[in-house]
Amino acid sequence: MQEEMTTRQQIVYQAKQMGRRSWSSCKTFAVMGFVFSAAECTVEKVRAKHDITNTAVAGCVTGGALSARGGPKAACMGCAGFATFSVLIEKFLDRYH
Repeated sequence: MQEEMTTRQQIVYQAKQMGRRSWSSCKTFAVMGFVFSAAECTVEKVRAKHDITNTAVAGCVTGGALSARGGPKAACMGCAGFATFSVLIEKFLDRYH
């Protein structure tokens, strides 16, 4: 199909495709941020402490929730991966001394 399109039509087609993918990524990132923030605030309120454990738990909840469609193994891997990433970012930013 693209071989039959003019250069202008190809550019317009690619721009529309890029816009659709960007919007999808935007929604996914928004959901991820919402789940992480909600989980971290909830854990912090329940524990009544402000430390790195809250970040690890929130990362685990977020990673597990986002990858739950892939089954239990994917959810466990998502939990571990996102928790690790979250803790590393917190250590890098040095929020907790």
